[in-house]
Amino acid sequence: MTIEALHGAVDLGGSHVGLALGVVDAAAGEFRLVARRDLEGGGYDGWQTVLDRIAEGMLELAREVGEPPAAIGVGCPGWVDLEQGETRFLPNLPGQWRDVPVARLLGERLEAPVHLLNDVRAATLGEFTFGAGRGTSTMALFALGTGIGGGVVVDGRLRLGPLGSAGELGHQIVDPGGPLCGCGARGCLEAVASGPAIAAAGVRLLRSGQAPALFDLSAGDAGRVTAETMGEAAAAGDEAVTKELERIAGLVGIAAANVVVTLHPELIVLGGGVAGLGDVLFDGVRRTIADRVRVFPTDGVRVEPAALGTDAGLAGVLAWAASRRGAGLGLHRDHG
Repeated sequence: MTIEALHGAVDLGGSHVGLALGVVDAAAGEFRLVARRDLEGGGYDGWQTVLDRIAEGMLELAREVGEPPAAIGVGCPGWVDLEQGETRFLPNLPGQWRDVPVARLLGERLEAPVHLLNDVRAATLGEFTFGAGRGTSTMALFALGTGIGGGVVVDGRLRLGPLGSAGELGHQIVDPGGPLCGCGARGCLEAVASGPAIAAAGVRLLRSGQAPALFDLSAGDAGRVTAETMGEAAAAGDEAVTKELERIAGLVGIAAANVVVTLHPELIVLGGGVAGLGDVLFDGVRRTIADRVRVFPTDGVRVEPAALGTDAGLAGVLAWAASRRGAGLGLHRDHG
C-alpha cells in the first residue's frame, strides 16, 4: 500500500464515539487504521462538550502517531448538510444538533478540512470500497439495528441526492397498516423489523405462553427479550418464534425486492445487530426477492452479510475524507 496521506475518522453515535487515524488505498480496496480510541460517554453530553472531546482526542491521536491528519471525515447519525458541513437534524442526540457548524468548529481546532456524511451512508461507502461490496458496481446496504438505515451505490457512485439523504431504506413502507414509526409514517421497515420491533414481537409471544424456550432464555423477564434471544429461542425449537422471525425476514425481503426492482444491484448487504439472526433472516430475504421480483431474473443478485462490522463507518469516512480531498480515489469512485 502506498501511503499518500493520513486521514482522520470520527464515528459519532449516542453511546459511542469512535476516533481513528488511518490511510486508505481505494484502488487496491485497502485501508489501515494506524491509531484509534473510543470516547467515554458517547454523544449524549451536548454538542459543545462532544465536539471539544472529539477535537482533544484527535489531537492526542495525532501526537501519538506523530503526524496530523490531512482531512477528517465525520459520520453523523442523521441529516447533515454536506456542502455547509453542518448537522441539520440528529434525532437521537440531545438537542438534535440542529444547524451546528461541525466542520468549521472542528476544522479550526484541528487545522484541517472536515467533511460530514450520514453514518450509514458512510458504512455503505466503507463496505463498497473495502468490504463486502469490493468489485461490485451497484449495491445496497441495510443496517438493521436499533433503527434501520441504508445506503445505495449506483454505477460506482455513492448516491446521496440533493440533501445527502438518498438511501433511507429503513423508511420504505412495507406494511401500510403497520405501527407508527419514529419518522411519523406508518409501516416503515424500521417500525416492523428493527431490533426493538423484533423484541416487541417476542414479548407478545412470551406473555401469551407461545414461546417456552424464549421464556427460559429470558427467565420470564420481558425486559430481557431481544432480537438475539429471539434467534436463540428459534434455534432451541420455539416454533412460534421461528414463524415470527420468518415473517419479519419477509418484510426485510420486501424492502430488498423493492431495491432490486429499482436498481437491479449485484449485491444486497445486510449489516447491524439484527443481521446476527443468520440463516432465518438471509434465507428469508433471498426467498422473498425470488418470489416477488418477476420482471427479470434475480439469480445474479447476491444477499450477503457486511464484512467490516463496526469498522465499516470508520472506513467509510476515511474514504470520504480522502475523496473530498481528491487524494487517491479514482474517478470511478466519485461519490457525488
